[in-house]
Amino acid sequence: MATPNYGFEKRQKELAKKRKKEDKLKEKAARKHTGGEGDAAASDQESNPAGGDAVAGDAGSPSSPLPT
Repeated sequence: MATPNYGFEKRQKELAKKRKKEDKLKEKAARKHTGGEGDAAASDQESNPAGGDAVAGDAGSPSSPLPT
C-alpha cells in the first residue's frame, strides 16, 4: 500500500484557505463600495431633508458664530 502524501494535503489546505481569504476580501470590498454609498446618501437625506450638502451650508452661513 502507498504511503500518504501529507505535503500534498497540506498544500491543498493552504491553497483553499488562501482562496477563501481572497473571496472574503473581494466580498468585503464590494459591500463597502456598494453599501457605503447608499447608506451615506440615505443618512444625508434624513439629517437634511431639504437636500444639498449640510456641511457646506453650515460652514458658509454668516449666522454661525466662529469660536474666538
